[in-house]
Amino acid sequence: MFEYQAKELLRRAGVPVPRGVVVTGDPRPADLAGLDEPLVLKAFGAGLVHKSDAGAVALDLRRSQVAEAAARMRAALAGRGIAPAGFLVEEQAAAGVELIVGLVRDPGFGPVLLAGLGGVWAEALRDTSVRLCPVSEADARGMLAALRGAALLRGYRGRPGVDVDAVVKLLMTVGGAGGLWERLELGEFEVNPVIAAPSGVTAVDARYLPAAGRAGSPTAAPAVAVPSAPSGPMVAAGGGAGGGAGFAALFEPRAVAVVGASTTRPNFGNMFLDFYRAAGMPVVAVHPEAREVAGVPAVPSLAEAAGVDYALVAVPAERCAGVVRQAAGIPYTQVMSGGFGEAGRPELEAELLAAARAAGTRLLGPNCMGVYCPRGRQTFTGGGLGPPGTIALVSQSGGLAGEVVKVGERRGLAFSRVATVGNAADVTPAELLRWLSRDGETRAVGLYLEDPRDGRALYEALAATVLPVVLLVGGRSTQGRRAAASHTGGLVSDGRIWRALAEQTGATFVTSQDDLIGVLAFFQAHGSRPVTGDGVLVVGPSGGASVLAADAFDRAGVRLDPLPGEVHGDLRELGLGAGSALANPLEVPVGPRGRPELVPRVLAAVARRRPYRDVVAHVNVQSFFTYGTAAEPLLGYARALAGAQDALPGARVTLVTRNAECAPAGVEDEIRAIAAAAGVPVYRSMEAAAVAVAAGGRHGTA
Repeated sequence: MFEYQAKELLRRAGVPVPRGVVVTGDPRPADLAGLDEPLVLKAFGAGLVHKSDAGAVALDLRRSQVAEAAARMRAALAGRGIAPAGFLVEEQAAAGVELIVGLVRDPGFGPVLLAGLGGVWAEALRDTSVRLCPVSEADARGMLAALRGAALLRGYRGRPGVDVDAVVKLLMTVGGAGGLWERLELGEFEVNPVIAAPSGVTAVDARYLPAAGRAGSPTAAPAVAVPSAPSGPMVAAGGGAGGGAGFAALFEPRAVAVVGASTTRPNFGNMFLDFYRAAGMPVVAVHPEAREVAGVPAVPSLAEAAGVDYALVAVPAERCAGVVRQAAGIPYTQVMSGGFGEAGRPELEAELLAAARAAGTRLLGPNCMGVYCPRGRQTFTGGGLGPPGTIALVSQSGGLAGEVVKVGERRGLAFSRVATVGNAADVTPAELLRWLSRDGETRAVGLYLEDPRDGRALYEALAATVLPVVLLVGGRSTQGRRAAASHTGGLVSDGRIWRALAEQTGATFVTSQDDLIGVLAFFQAHGSRPVTGDGVLVVGPSGGASVLAADAFDRAGVRLDPLPGEVHGDLRELGLGAGSALANPLEVPVGPRGRPELVPRVLAAVARRRPYRDVVAHVNVQSFFTYGTAAEPLLGYARALAGAQDALPGARVTLVTRNAECAPAGVEDEIRAIAAAAGVPVYRSMEAAAVAVAAGGRHGTA
């Protein structure tokens, strides 16, 4: 489709475009009689995508100059081996801020809207923002506000601002509900530049590249419909997102069958037999010859595993489909084995999925570690089960999930449900999230993903859930995408699209495993606590730590509001402000010779004048053992801070134990235990606390 045809789509949708004429021969003055000067001449034809680079655009022309300019342009293009199909002559738009607005079909998430600085700056500056379609008006305004060049839209150096409402209307026309994205066969659709001025917007150039194999007719049946709840994969009896019990039997099965354990050479199957026995789960081994494996009763095939709700398959990839075909009557079958799509063998994965559907079992994996649920005696880790809790995790990486479970439990997390999905050939993260959103045992969800595996369904599930969700994505860099392709065999979307997904759905986007655990810990501690104030107050010892704390919260997008003036007198009565200003962060002496009760008294004084939603108290653990010799002053401070949380039920108190590695063995555990009893999360760095508090602020009371 040529430029003038793409502009006709825009014009019909109500987007202003320059007046112009299309000529297939040499332009004549009579053809241009109705156009106001100055004029723009553009050639169009096959191979003319970037017209400026090809010399196929001429500006500031009078009518009398157009024919000669067309002749020169035709000759220059001929030297490049290009024969233009014709010329578009238009009135030249007045100067303004040049923007780009575009649509592209992401392989994971479908249609995505892009907006940013356009014209020659589009590729040079790459100052763009993206959102998944359909966008809301709030999304559109957020896209513009996120641009580094947003000041250009508001006006700068005496120049007037542009009509932002007109830009927002354009974004909604292209990417909003009922917009062009629903009617185009994407491909790509790009308007660049859009001239934004105080009087409105004008689409100066446009191009439309239909999807490969598509005719590109705007009147053809739409390639994309407004998202609706997907029907999902085949659902086994009693399972699936829509079936009464849902995934309950996945996490709390009556019994488990393990396929692949050996009588002569211990392997992964034997390891899982040990895990399940230690957890107290009724388990049966599947072995073609033995009557027992490692002391566990055995049956010849899955077809003879009576009363089993969950089968674990750990045999070579080539044998997995044959095993899964025997799983009729078993609601869930996990294939631990790798060597499928992630290893460049998609045909094996397709055969495996067909086998699961033929048997009527739901497939978890392949290439995954399984499920962890202390309440249901489900496990894929050694070392025993942790306490049951309210935190759920869905992960495409079994190894990372194991780390989050063990490190998280070490830091006080307690899990309700953990599922690893690997290649997610059948059971997907979106489907699990929908079910967890209705699970009475779950209060917050963590996601580790490398491939959305039906990104539109994930988008809908995230938008629909009322639970706080923390999203960690692997493969956002070029090297990471290569690693993810070999890990889960998936197409990984641009990192900006994942961030847009979080922004549009209210999920918290984090960039490290430590922050995933840290934000989940915050939601566990404070998720059900109603708050009455707003803003964040940071208190702790004086020095550079307070300055760095302010920097950490600024990077996390959290503003530290100043202390109200009326509290200054109260704080001076408590001995503060003699050698430093009373500000936020508030410097309070905390150390081995300090008064443990001082910080709670300070917090109470501030709360009487100005309730804060969050209070972050930091302490230098090293100082207690450099200028002191006993742990009791530090533990006394922890108990005092726990008491402050009890005394301030409308605030969320967080403790940062800087330099905790300087404490003697066991002291940090004691601090965490004291804090956990009062519902106070503990972090080792101000940066980790800032990310968690920012997440809590975005989700309100969680």
